[in-house]
Amino acid sequence: MKYFKYFAVLFALLLTLSTTMVAQEEKEMTEEEWQNEINRLTQQKADLSKELESLQGSVNNLKSKMEGMQSYEDCQNENYAMVGASAADVDAFRNKVNNLEGMIKRHESPKEDRQAALDALKSSKISALPEFYSTVHVRLQRLLDAWQEKPKEIMYTVVKGDYLWKIAKKPEHYGNGFAWPKIYKANRDQIKNPDLIYPKQVFKIPNLTEDEKAHYDKLRANYKPAPEQ
Repeated sequence: MKYFKYFAVLFALLLTLSTTMVAQEEKEMTEEEWQNEINRLTQQKADLSKELESLQGSVNNLKSKMEGMQSYEDCQNENYAMVGASAADVDAFRNKVNNLEGMIKRHESPKEDRQAALDALKSSKISALPEFYSTVHVRLQRLLDAWQEKPKEIMYTVVKGDYLWKIAKKPEHYGNGFAWPKIYKANRDQIKNPDLIYPKQVFKIPNLTEDEKAHYDKLRANYKPAPEQ
């Protein structure tokens, strides 16, 4: 950009000279005035030529340095070699980081499994690469620390009028009556018949796994009530 700037200046000077000469046709100049103007423009041309020569030297130096520099791919491979990894290893590590980040953001339980996966990533030498260090050692850990996981199970005291479907459908439990078997299985020591539960019984309400939640959500979505008679 600077190179073209000087060409523009030279062009402007030539244009100025032409304009001056035209103007002088209307006003007669003395021989001394002509000589001074020629000397001034000649000096300007010499100064600009010198700057242009210096600039061209700088451009040539930059070209020489660029020719001696490693390619981006070579630099990356050199970094990978420092941590004992290949490009394929780094790609696989990147996929693990992205997958784990998605699971953490979606709060896919159990939290301790996500922490174990993050700890495994931290222990890898590949995590020291600039691309991963901040994400693996700082950002993902902050996301995990901010994740308030629900208790593995809560306790619920049965009241008059309750039945397993109704308990499962409560928003603070599963919000889905089809998930009642989860409560039944967790409390088989108290429930002999799933159709018979009693006030003041205290049931465990365990969390649903992601697979269980998907299963019961599918049952609810596919449910079609019997037609009224």
